[in-house]
Amino acid sequence: MPELPEVETTRRGIEPLIMGRRVEAVVVRQPMLRWPIPEDLSKALPGQRIRACRRRAKYLLLEADKGTLIAHLGMSGSFAMAPAGRPPGKHDHVDLCFEDGTILRFRDPRRFGALLWTTEPTESHPLLKKLGVEPLGEDFNGALLHAAARTRTGPVKLMIMNASVVVGVGNIYACESLFRAGIHPRRPARRVGARRYERLADEIRKVLGEAIAQGGTTLRDFVDSSGQPGYFAQDLAVYGRAGDPCPRCGEPVRREVISQRSTFYCIACQT
Repeated sequence: MPELPEVETTRRGIEPLIMGRRVEAVVVRQPMLRWPIPEDLSKALPGQRIRACRRRAKYLLLEADKGTLIAHLGMSGSFAMAPAGRPPGKHDHVDLCFEDGTILRFRDPRRFGALLWTTEPTESHPLLKKLGVEPLGEDFNGALLHAAARTRTGPVKLMIMNASVVVGVGNIYACESLFRAGIHPRRPARRVGARRYERLADEIRKVLGEAIAQGGTTLRDFVDSSGQPGYFAQDLAVYGRAGDPCPRCGEPVRREVISQRSTFYCIACQT
C-alpha cells in the first residue's frame, strides 16, 4: 500500500503540472472505487482552477476555486499526466481534463482508492478531522510521543502507527525507525523514556525524508506520477530481511507478527 513517502512523491510530481490549470471536464469511467465517486463531481469541478496541491496523511488534497478533491491511492492507485488523445488503459478510471487537452489520470487496478469531493473545510471532513500530527511538520517531536505514551501499555510500534497520534508512519517505516532508534518494537509505549522518544522522532523524520528523496519504496505495482517505482527498498536495514545479518551487529534479523503485521527487528540492537 502506498504510504506517506509514496503519496508525497506523487504530490510533488503532479503539483507543478496542475497548479493554476483550469479543469475542462471530468471523465468517470468507473464510479465504484472504495467508495462511490460523487455523482456531482463531473458537474462541480469543470470550470474551476486548481489552486493548491496538498497532502494530509495519506490523502492528496487538490484544492480548486470552490471545493477540494480528496484522493486516496488505496492499494495500487496512482496519478499520472497523459497527453491529449492518449486512450485510457483498462484500469484508468478517472480523467481530469485540462484546457490544453492534457489529462491528470487516476489509475487503480485494485479499486481500493478513493476520489471524493467536498465544498466544506477539509479539516472538518470525517476522514481527516481526527488525524494526528504530520511527522515532517514542526509540531512533531519526542515530547509529543512521550506524552501520548503515558497511558499506553501496548507496543511502541503500534503507537507510532496510530494515525490519531502521528500520521503516515506505515509498517515499513515504523520498523526502520525503531531499528535506527534502538527500540524493540514490542516494548510497551509507556516504558520508553523521553530521550529515547526524542531520538525516535528524529529517526522517523529522517527515514521518511530519505524515502521521499528516493521516490518511496517499491510495493507491488505502485509507481509514482511519472510511472517510476521507488528505490528506498534498496536501503532498508531490517524490513523484509528476516534471517539476514543485522547491518550493525551481524545477528540474524528476526520477524514476528504484531497486530497482524510482519515486524522485523534485531534482538541484540533493539531493547
